[in-house]
Amino acid sequence: MSPADSLLASRQDHRRVGSPAVERADDRQVRLLDLGRPLAVLAQPDGSTILADGGAARPAGAEAIALIPAVAPGSLGSAAFRRAHGVRLAYMAGAMAGGIASEDMVVALGRAGVLASFGAAGLDLARIEAAVTRLKAALPEGPWAINLIHTPERPDEEMARVALFRRAGVTTVEASAFMELSPAVVAFRAGGLSRAPDGQVRATTRVIAKLSHPRVAEQFLSPPPAALLETLVAEGTITAEQAHLAAGLPVAGDITVEADSGGHTDRRPLVGLLPAMLRLRDRLQRRHGYAEPPRIGAAGGIGTPDAVAAAFAQGADYVVSGSINQACREAGTSEAAKAMLAEAGFDDLAMAPAADMFELGVQVQVLKRGTLFAQRAQRLWELYRGHDGWEAIAEADRARIERDLFRRPADEIWADCERYLAGADPQALAEARRDGKRKLGLLFRWYLGLSSRWANAGEAERRADYQLWCGPAMAAFNDWSAGSRFAEPAGRGVVEVAEALMRGAAYLTRLGQLRCASPELSCGLAGAEPDLLLAQAESARMAEGPSTAAEGAKRPASANAEPEAPEAPHAEAPHAEAPHVEAPHVEAPHAEAIEAEAIEAWLIEEIARALGVAPEEIDPRRSFESYALDSVKALAVMGRLEQWLGRKLSPTLVWNYPTIEALAERLGGPR
Repeated sequence: MSPADSLLASRQDHRRVGSPAVERADDRQVRLLDLGRPLAVLAQPDGSTILADGGAARPAGAEAIALIPAVAPGSLGSAAFRRAHGVRLAYMAGAMAGGIASEDMVVALGRAGVLASFGAAGLDLARIEAAVTRLKAALPEGPWAINLIHTPERPDEEMARVALFRRAGVTTVEASAFMELSPAVVAFRAGGLSRAPDGQVRATTRVIAKLSHPRVAEQFLSPPPAALLETLVAEGTITAEQAHLAAGLPVAGDITVEADSGGHTDRRPLVGLLPAMLRLRDRLQRRHGYAEPPRIGAAGGIGTPDAVAAAFAQGADYVVSGSINQACREAGTSEAAKAMLAEAGFDDLAMAPAADMFELGVQVQVLKRGTLFAQRAQRLWELYRGHDGWEAIAEADRARIERDLFRRPADEIWADCERYLAGADPQALAEARRDGKRKLGLLFRWYLGLSSRWANAGEAERRADYQLWCGPAMAAFNDWSAGSRFAEPAGRGVVEVAEALMRGAAYLTRLGQLRCASPELSCGLAGAEPDLLLAQAESARMAEGPSTAAEGAKRPASANAEPEAPEAPHAEAPHAEAPHVEAPHVEAPHAEAIEAEAIEAWLIEEIARALGVAPEEIDPRRSFESYALDSVKALAVMGRLEQWLGRKLSPTLVWNYPTIEALAERLGGPR
């Protein structure tokens, strides 16, 4: 029996189906939050509607006008996505550059059966290889991915990363910031294709492309151009057989539609962009007739259950979170950066020039609250655009840059750039020595590139220059989580966040169905609060027992089949488990030895905390009902009591033992 059942039985056991008693809004919320229990909307002879258990007997004269089916978080989105990647949720944590999407983050989510992408952009090959080695050791059977970012000025760098991925056995890349299809992406995708003994195509590599341009999406949703395949064969990068197989498959099996987001973004609204991409996918599917249609995901603004539910309602196969994960415990950035992000509001974002594509005028969305980076970077862009070299800039402007941004003479900064470029990009160095404009761009890139590293490292003296990529999802998450355990970065774990968002989206899906059937019954209901969702998730996990394998984790072989993946890993590691609800400070011995006095103390402290009062104000002889605990708070208390005791409770206990003292005597041993 779930905590929702226990609560309803204890608070409403006297209300039989058809009783004239009016069910409160928070009681209806409890019913909807019991996601595995179907509900029925019944129309009564007097014209009113009531919400009843789906399998309960109907009152005389009542007519069922709607069914609210069970909606599990794992049923949202595409089952094909879950099968393809061997995961239990149609949810992904996207890559954040510089290792912000860290190994810890990827491993925690992977062990919980959720896909995440390591933020390899901006890291050198040695650092990336070390990350791959760790991820393979921690998640030998997946799921995990690694980021491949577009570097149009350095195509050799893209190809070198793909060569490393292929050599190291990477199976999934998240390709991001691409403005056009590149040979490196095709080489990775085609390089994992072979023909199985039964004639079916076997794919050991997968591409998830994060895009915002339909024109670019069309390239990734189509087979690679024949000329590009021929070139890769001629160079010996792929075989003729692999080129032949690739010609019948889309480059990417998954396209993540990136709307207004942190980092590189076109700031397009998801509500308009996602349907356009879905229509594009359907047109190309009809044209090419793939055995397995490509999947379309949603990113940008994914920071609340409402956003997740809306994306699935629009037809997204999966959702991808980004900004919100930066302020989680596992993120590879500084505590100072996490604290700044956790305070971001909707007015605290700005656009600034991107370090990697500075000369092209590409911008990224960043946090402006608490940092001067956005305005300083914009000033550098204006100076670059209007001048042909450093010496052409007015002396006063050069002095300000050296004093406030470089904090050293420009000649010393350029000497650092020369040392770096000599090994990383000799061609760019040669161009800069011939062209003052090119040198100016690279000089300004020094500040733009290091600003994100200062933030990641938490360099206090450079706080005003922190570059923190941040989208509106961060502001939305902060607004939603205010006052909850998610309010502070220390309370944010990537697994707990994913669970709460998906569980909240499932609840909102059921609420939407209730709203369509009976606006009156849905009145007063809104999105569930984070703490309630966490308590409900924990109760559901206890009721289900040990985590089970991801639905359909074994992928069938087909003409367009991805490689078979093992069952999704169980959430065994402490940091990968679903959210933990702390017990009160009372130490609990083994369940069978808990005394009534300890249970009484536990209940006093827990109810006091739920009501926001001092424990001294709780009288154990007063009835539970007299404390006016609403269903939301009572549900959380009951769920934690079951967990603390380590056993299920009868749904009639609180009704039959209506005080703290009586219930403690019933549940505990002798005093």
